[in-house]
Amino acid sequence: MITYEEYRLRTLVEDGRWPELLSAYRQARAAAVARVGEERAAAATASLGHLIAYSAPPELSVRLFDPDGGPGSAAGVADHDAGPLWEVLATRHSWLRLAPLLGPAPVRRLVAHTRVLIGEDLSYGAEPDPEGVPLMLEPWEAAGWGEGVRVRDYLPAGGSRSALLTLPATREGLGPVLLPEPAGRLRGQRTTRVLAALAEWTEVVCVRGPASQAAAQLAPGRRITGGYLPFAIAYPVLVQAGTAERSRGSADARLALWRALGAMAGGGGPLGGTGVNRAEVNALVARMRCFTWWDPSDDLRHLHLAMEDPATGLAWAVSGSDEP
Repeated sequence: MITYEEYRLRTLVEDGRWPELLSAYRQARAAAVARVGEERAAAATASLGHLIAYSAPPELSVRLFDPDGGPGSAAGVADHDAGPLWEVLATRHSWLRLAPLLGPAPVRRLVAHTRVLIGEDLSYGAEPDPEGVPLMLEPWEAAGWGEGVRVRDYLPAGGSRSALLTLPATREGLGPVLLPEPAGRLRGQRTTRVLAALAEWTEVVCVRGPASQAAAQLAPGRRITGGYLPFAIAYPVLVQAGTAERSRGSADARLALWRALGAMAGGGGPLGGTGVNRAEVNALVARMRCFTWWDPSDDLRHLHLAMEDPATGLAWAVSGSDEP
């Protein structure tokens, strides 16, 4: 049964009365924050936020994130329906349209990196990233994707579509491998911490040794089906692994991966340190050896990848299966 409020909001959408819809969103969110707290309020108002972010003119939709409506009325980076509201907005308008309008720095940064993933080169059209992550796709970032799958494809009334990428996708190109005895795990590596934060359903280990010894820590046995592949093939799956939660967008995952690669390029030292060096990361990707393997127990979404840096003698393995 459609309530009067739902009918009223639908009428406002059909008539394009976006200022009234924004006012309704702000009032509802602020009231919900006061009543049930920030997290539950964000969930309760996200569907209306999605409608505004998707369909409203950019001059108005960017105001979802402005605090000028009063305490609790503005969407934050974690507000999401089928995906983060800032990502919905970023898929609808170019950076040229959004840049003069966006205010809050965290939202502005994530929108910029979303536009980069979509294919825009912002290296000369936006303020530098605070961590040094480039505002254009490196060739190895762009190489492994199919067309139009780097960011969720959002629908006007809610919901989204996205390709389901897995690693390995099939057993084609893989063969029988006898893994060595696993090397001992190294603790306290910044790269390990950042990779572990990418997807809660994966386990991450670091070893001193080749990729095969890192894989041996997490593979289902020593006799497996596996093989080597370029990092460019693994990169899209790592990005998608970081977006399994609807509160996270592809820009979140890209930033996390650049942090991990930056730490890996610097030797993956103790926790701490910020910023990435683009030249060092590109050199790392060029020399990195990556290994993947098949697990008979894999579910719908899975990721099995070991990454070795021959320059440091360190390797990381990321493995897990996300049950639907």
